Amino acid sequence: MPSTLHTTNPARTRDAGPRFGLLTRSGRGRSAPAVAPDLRRSSAQGQPEHTAGAAQGLNSIGLAVVLIGALLPMLDFFIVNVALPTIDADLRASQPMLELVVSGYASAYALLLVLGGRLGDSLGRKRLFMIGMAAFTLTSLACGLAPDAMALVVGRIAQGASAALMVPQVLATIQAATSGERRTRALGRYGATGGLAAALGQVLGGLLVSANIDGTGWRPIFLVNVPIGLAGLVLARRYVPDTRHGNAARVDGRGTALLGLTVLAILIPLTEGRSLGWPDWTIALLAAAPLFAAAFCLTEIRIERNGRTPLVPPSLLQHASMRIGLLLALPFFAGFGAFMFCYALLVQQGLHDSALTAGVGLLPMAASFLLASLSTSRLLARYGARVLAAGGLLQAAGLAVLAVTVYYSWPGLSVALLAPGMIIAGLGQGLVMSPLFGVVLSEVPATSAGAGSGVLTTTQQTALALGVATLGSMFLTLADDGTGVRTGFIAVLAIQLVIAFAVAGGARRLPNWRRRAQAAQSPSGELLAVGAQH
Repeated sequence: MPSTLHTTNPARTRDAGPRFGLLTRSGRGRSAPAVAPDLRRSSAQGQPEHTAGAAQGLNSIGLAVVLIGALLPMLDFFIVNVALPTIDADLRASQPMLELVVSGYASAYALLLVLGGRLGDSLGRKRLFMIGMAAFTLTSLACGLAPDAMALVVGRIAQGASAALMVPQVLATIQAATSGERRTRALGRYGATGGLAAALGQVLGGLLVSANIDGTGWRPIFLVNVPIGLAGLVLARRYVPDTRHGNAARVDGRGTALLGLTVLAILIPLTEGRSLGWPDWTIALLAAAPLFAAAFCLTEIRIERNGRTPLVPPSLLQHASMRIGLLLALPFFAGFGAFMFCYALLVQQGLHDSALTAGVGLLPMAASFLLASLSTSRLLARYGARVLAAGGLLQAAGLAVLAVTVYYSWPGLSVALLAPGMIIAGLGQGLVMSPLFGVVLSEVPATSAGAGSGVLTTTQQTALALGVATLGSMFLTLADDGTGVRTGFIAVLAIQLVIAFAVAGGARRLPNWRRRAQAAQSPSGELLAVGAQH
């Protein structure tokens, strides 16, 4: 029988609760009991975790509300790309200033994610979620009303910081306020939210910019967040349970500063270096990044060894799910970010179609992604981490179909011809991205949920930016004419193909890989916890 979250035995609590639900002999999932209000959970360190809220913990409405908190920041990350030409024409912004509209948001977002998660653990995740959503709503309004490019950049940086307070609370609340199959489904929905935001962001951006509502041009891409944010605040107050670590810890100022320097030393040169001609300071920052990272790691190890609470507890990496999952997440999200960026340029620069056409061309991928995401809960209960391996292979097949289509159909290529490959790739991405969050966090104790989700989301955000900066730069270098666009896109697909195979192979090392064999050996009628066999 599975261990439960009620135990106070530290050794048992580390693996508390079923990771993907309960299995019967038939392999069908059965929901674990809902989390009761004011439930005291014990962490691996024996410290309590408090949950307060509705009697059923995080119910369906509450889940929808926190997922809106995850959707809006990710949507804003992709929706702005479509509007950049219109912003340029309206505000007469320079190319470096336009890039700051994107990189300023991404850098502030990635920089503060782990701190936001840790603050949620200490001060209450519901409180930080609502503060973040209120700030995101206000900064979206400021961006939509920005009178010039500098005001827009400042607003975007503040918007990214607001998102960093809100987003870590989503995963942490799901982790702390759900269990069993309900948690598996919720984490699958979270993964689906990110993928759909990437695809639908470009569609929505194209629609809003093309509509030019009352002559407002690009401004509705930010103003649309305001009514959604206000509604989210009202619903969050009633339906989102409050969870927090029982003992508030001091903020790790040194660790926060060193992590911030590490992230900035990577993101700023890679996002700004190409347009500025790679000045010496960009090379110096990249060279300093490993030194900042090493200092950060040593600082966190020392703080935890002294019995204090670090920003990122090194003990998180003792969990195989976190350690291996992050190694898979980094290349996967880098490839995903690069694909979305290069696809938009392929359609708009190579095929000379509109941004709206590029967005509509992503709908087949979005539909298959959604279908796969909605199936992951059932598939995980039966096949475990094999789902991610199958997803990697399906994505590889889709990428191969896309590469062949682009090569043989050029110059008569159209988004309609790309649809078969997009559908297959979307299925694969849905089978990887949706369960990946649950797999990575499956062994993390509830009291470290904020820190764990902050690390995972920081990895995701940094990887998206790295993918655009590296593979995107390679694509732009090759895309000097029509033929170059085709060559550059196929080169990006080839690298992604290698990444997809690596994800499929790496999934074999994840916990729960042998879940199905374990379930098959269960005695008749006996319920099994589907914990990993390491």
